[in-house]
Amino acid sequence: MTSPTTAEPAAQHAVTRTDTPDAPHVVVVPDSFKGSLGATDVAAALRAGVLAACPGARVTSLAMADGGEGTLDALLTTWSTPVRHVETVDAVGRPRTARCAVSPDGRTGVVELAEASGLPAVGDVPLQPLHAGTRGTGELAAAVLDAGVEEVLVCLGGSASTDGGAGVLAGLGARLLDAGGDPVPDGGEGLAQVASLDLSGLHPRARAVRWRLAVDVTNPLVGELGSAAVFAPQKGAGPGDVAFLDAALARWADLLERETGVRVHELPGAGAAGGVPAALVALLGAELEPGASLVAEAVGLPAALEDAALVITGEGSFDSQSVRGKVADGVARLAAASAARPPVVVVAGQVLLPAEQARAAGIAAAFSIAPGPIGLDDLMSRTAARLSEVAASVTSLTLAR
Repeated sequence: MTSPTTAEPAAQHAVTRTDTPDAPHVVVVPDSFKGSLGATDVAAALRAGVLAACPGARVTSLAMADGGEGTLDALLTTWSTPVRHVETVDAVGRPRTARCAVSPDGRTGVVELAEASGLPAVGDVPLQPLHAGTRGTGELAAAVLDAGVEEVLVCLGGSASTDGGAGVLAGLGARLLDAGGDPVPDGGEGLAQVASLDLSGLHPRARAVRWRLAVDVTNPLVGELGSAAVFAPQKGAGPGDVAFLDAALARWADLLERETGVRVHELPGAGAAGGVPAALVALLGAELEPGASLVAEAVGLPAALEDAALVITGEGSFDSQSVRGKVADGVARLAAASAARPPVVVVAGQVLLPAEQARAAGIAAAFSIAPGPIGLDDLMSRTAARLSEVAASVTSLTLAR
């Protein structure tokens, strides 16, 4: 059962500096450099570099994410809203305090699956691929529904379970019953036993709000490219477990189709996060959206780009995946669609994507922060300083009069 605790302020982050109305407007909108700096700190370092080269610039600084782990922190930083803490359970049913957020206008609730149901939270015990579930994520969602939000953003990624979203439904008050009318266990194990759904206890607002799921994969729920086959081995599943889970997910999808008329077996993206979208799409009408685009909208990036002279984004490694739905790709697409059509420059720990492929994706240029041959540990210790230095160089070159 959820129990919200006292909220505390999110870390404050300078968003915009305005010296003169006609000063060049630079939008700084990076992802995190995993293992080194979070998106907020990356944005601060890039902003410092811009202002070092162009002290009068207007700088809009937005922490970004691709909809997975780290998205909650990015939104909290940009929104400067209080963090909400909820007493819930982790993926293996142990008590856990997890975080969620509500937007400044009170309309949008944000739930990050990794907060309650992620792998890192259960890293101290052996992985339990058949028993791990997402009940805690459902309880987090119930907490933001209690806050009166009109839509719920569920950030998927880092899941420890393969339960088809059954645990989320349970956390929202639904009961999953076996053929004898008894509740089934949490996790994929329960999916193999569930025969019916009792929705009489479902949260009264669960079907009254808009559900938006941040997804960065297109895998279907079942089959060779499905959730169990592709992702369950990362959660401790052996070959036998994978076969069991795939069959359980298919059985679950059959039940959802009988109950709702919605088929999710082959739905692109339904295999994300252990199949969580399956239940939410079928029963709550959830919408699947590219994570980076969803986050960009939530932090107000489209409006910020309308008069930008330069956009600087960044991530730890700029490679072929970066232009396939990740932050750099989302930023470039929005910049190209804006009135100003500003150049987009990537600053990264390493640049592995050929220049012509970057340009084809709408990226004007990409620069590594590595000053030359350097060890990873040394580079990580100098990440903030090097981000500022490279941002200053980019700004000087791009905004030179």
